[in-house]
Formats: sequence, structure tokens, C-alpha cells
Amino acid sequence: MSSDATSLSSWSRAIHKALRRRGHDADALLRQAGLAPERLRDPQARYPLSGTTRLWELAVEATGDEAFGLEVAGHVDQTTFHALGFSLLASATLDDALQRLLRYFRIVTDAGSMDFGRVEHGPQAGNYRFALQPLPGPVQPADQALDAFMAIVHRLCRGLYGAEFRARRVCLARPAPPADCRPRYAQVFKREVEFAAPETALYLDAAQLRAPLATANPELARHNEDILARMLAQVDRSHILPRVRAHLLERLPQGEPGQQAVADALHMSLRNLQRRLADEGTTFRELLGTLRHELALRYIADPALSLNEISYLLGFADSSSFGRAFKRWTGRTPQDYREQPPSHGG
Repeated sequence: MSSDATSLSSWSRAIHKALRRRGHDADALLRQAGLAPERLRDPQARYPLSGTTRLWELAVEATGDEAFGLEVAGHVDQTTFHALGFSLLASATLDDALQRLLRYFRIVTDAGSMDFGRVEHGPQAGNYRFALQPLPGPVQPADQALDAFMAIVHRLCRGLYGAEFRARRVCLARPAPPADCRPRYAQVFKREVEFAAPETALYLDAAQLRAPLATANPELARHNEDILARMLAQVDRSHILPRVRAHLLERLPQGEPGQQAVADALHMSLRNLQRRLADEGTTFRELLGTLRHELALRYIADPALSLNEISYLLGFADSSSFGRAFKRWTGRTPQDYREQPPSHGG
């Protein structure tokens, strides 16, 4: 990981709130960590990983609490991560929410990576694994930062699904905290936590992930997804793929954009656009097809959208063109798919 890894300043705002709640001079600790407190008020501001890691260290030192990350998680709400928070709350299923979190995680921080998918082998086969992996480098996220993030993910799932939600297994790679802290982890995660594990991961029940959520709002999720695509393109300017995706999301309702038009909008030559997409393992045609496929599955789950409207939103010339593409992607017509969607993940 490069030394310029960053995270949203609003992530540190939760630490700031928790410190103030305990009566500490949170501004002074931020300055000691080399972070400007006034940047907490800027929703687009980002702090370097070196500073936030130092802030976590100072917070644990000031509070004497090795489990301080669990407390910080309680100060994170839907506004902390901006459009991402609102889109997660509007997701159709927990699977939809976690896929969205995976897709836009770099907006929150580029100090780590996520993995989310079905477990094919072993005792947890058939369930799903959501894992968080810090990227290698000289500066690593604090143990408490990973505690907080996994606690937030667990609380998100429980808040959307209901009190019946329960992870099948909770693994934290961090060393075991002092014995008097461990009951707090069990209270937060609603089960005993495995410390010093080979990974930081939640194992989740497949049926709970697929269940429709009462809070689903496809229109709100779609609106915030557009915002997220633009945010990701700004955060990750070293990569061309998110910038092209963001432009396609914006332009598709106006008709299928051509490669030259996209290259012009991004102020580069067509050859340069093609080369940079190839460097990231794709082509313009593949990216457009993948994006349309993803959006089609999302839009078709929204009963408020007619098939003609979906065709328009995806930039197809007519509904028959959309129908042929959809059948190529799924093997079924859009109407058949809408009337009887497949059970996700088998």
C-alpha cells in the first residue's frame, strides 16, 4: 500500500465524537495526530492513513480502552459515509447492500480491500463470507479501526434485517484484547468472537442475505448510486475504469455513448482511452455491457419502472433491443425474469 492511502474525514469524526463523550479534548488529540480538526466539517475532506492510525493510538492511550473501536462504531450513522450510507439503507437485500459496500468501499478508504462471496467448501459451505483485508505497507490500520468497521457492518445487517440477524461466525485477526473487554465483543456481535484468527471476516447466513428488506427503496438506491459513481471517480482518478463508469451512468439515458464521445468528455484521445482500459483488464464494450447488465438487474427489481423505461435508462434504442440483450445476459426475457426472479446464490 502506498503511503498516501486516505479515508474520509467523517470516519475520524466518529472517533472525535466518542472522545468528547468521554470528556477528552478531541481537537487536541486530532492536532497531536497531525490532523486538522476543522476538516471534520468538510464532507469531501480526506485524512492520510498515517494520521488516522496515530489518532486511534492516541485515543486508546487516552481512554485506556483496547475495545474503543466498538464504542466508535456506535457514533457512525447513515450520514457518516454520505451517499453510501443512504444507498445501503435503501438496498433490496443484505446481499445487495454488501455488494454495494464492496463496490464503493474505496470512497470510505483505500487503506484496505474487501472480499464478499459464497463459501464453496468447509464447515461454512453454502453461507457467505465478508472479509476485510488491510493492504500491505509501512502504515497499517489500527486494530480498533478494523473492530469498528466490522461492528458497523454487523450493525448495518442487524438494523436492516431485524433482531433475528445473527452472523454464523465472527473472526478478528487482531490479538485477543484483555479478558475484561471480551464480553463487549460478544455483546456487539451477538456471539463469541474468534481472536487472533487468520482473517477478519463475518460468515453470514445465505437465507438472511437473500430475504427482501422492508426498508428497500429502489429509486433512492438508484439516485445515490449515481452520486457514488461520481464520488468514486473523483477519489480514484489514477484508474480510468471508475471514471468511465461514472460518465456512462450519467449519459446512458441520453442513448448509447460512443467511445469517442467518452474519450472527449474525459479529455483524452480514443487510443489512450482504449489503452488505459486494456491496462485495467477490460474494453469499452465489455465495460458498457457489464454496467448495463448490473443496472438492468437492479432496475427490473423496481416495480415502479416499466420495461420501456428501463430500456430508456440503459440507453437502448427500443425495448426489443433491450430484450435481446437481457436474454443474452440471463437466458430469460425481462418479463419472465421480473415475474419469477431467481433465488440469488442458489
